[in-house]
Amino acid sequence: MTLRSAVVGAGVVSERHLTGLDRNPRTELVAVCDLDADRADEKALGYGIKAYTDLAEMLERERLDWVHVCTPVGTHVPLALQAIEAGVPVLIEKPVAETVAEVEELAAASREAGVTVSVVHNHVFSPVMRKLRERLADGDLGDVRGVDLLYTGSTAPDTPNRGAWAFDLLGGEFEEGLPHSLSIALRVAGYPRSRDEVSAHTALAGEYEGKFGYDGAQVGYVTDDEVIVNATVLSGTVPVRVLYVHGTETTLVADEVSQTLVTLDRDYKGSSVGRALNNVDQAFDRMSGTVENAVALLRRARDGSWEQEAETNSMFYQFDREIDALLTGGDPATPIEEAKWTIALIEAIRDSVDDGDPVSVADVAQD
Repeated sequence: MTLRSAVVGAGVVSERHLTGLDRNPRTELVAVCDLDADRADEKALGYGIKAYTDLAEMLERERLDWVHVCTPVGTHVPLALQAIEAGVPVLIEKPVAETVAEVEELAAASREAGVTVSVVHNHVFSPVMRKLRERLADGDLGDVRGVDLLYTGSTAPDTPNRGAWAFDLLGGEFEEGLPHSLSIALRVAGYPRSRDEVSAHTALAGEYEGKFGYDGAQVGYVTDDEVIVNATVLSGTVPVRVLYVHGTETTLVADEVSQTLVTLDRDYKGSSVGRALNNVDQAFDRMSGTVENAVALLRRARDGSWEQEAETNSMFYQFDREIDALLTGGDPATPIEEAKWTIALIEAIRDSVDDGDPVSVADVAQD
């Protein structure tokens, strides 16, 4: 079966959705919708599809099996609800919504209508994260005790990336990108045992013309399984994106930048030989991972097939998992509960700003 698909929103991120749906052998891209007629027409012409400026009209005229919502976050829920009411499954760009209450409204409508809703959390589907989760599923680490995520080099609040609408968020473009890191922590470690126990801290290190609340954030929580989770996200630095998963027998280190997975299972304490071998182990894992990635990229370049592209492109990989779910009636690749907890963590971060937590460099200088 081929899913007749359409994209709502013809802005920056829509290009990846349009390309993915156009290339995927299990989807037929038939339409694009945007309030800006010129922008919709431009995208439609490029892909040989129909252009619409009204979602209701598109839903009425087109026999759709799947809709991707790629509009500003404040419009996600009302647009998704229109598709749900029309009986069309929806994939929504991150952040899924501005508040937990909106996510709950979306989830309730999805359950009532029996229509699948999912969210783009594509970073959890990168090759290295897939390898890490396979190792977790195999039980290689023993009991997981802690998860630490360091995610730096994020977009600064005032960078015009997704559009001017992001500047209305308390953290600007920085906040718009937070689901990338937070969804990784949630998917690997699990959800907080309570919203009341989530701790968050923020800082405002840069100076901006616009009024933003923070450009760095740290969030921590404990899961029902007593896993201690900490995530630090920073802008204004070079990208370092490393996830540590600490088990009773092994620690895994997933590097998202190099897409390599390192195993730390040697007790080197009190032994210079142990320390040396520990370094050798890490070097070997990084080298073998680098070679494996290079081979995958060569295959992709030579083959050019959708299957090879999806193996290295995390968003395309998620598209395939979402299609599997739609065709088999299975669970979506991103559970709505994960999307809700992502927004709950962002709300905790915003609340820490409201509590007077962020410290601005400019404010300190004035004092």
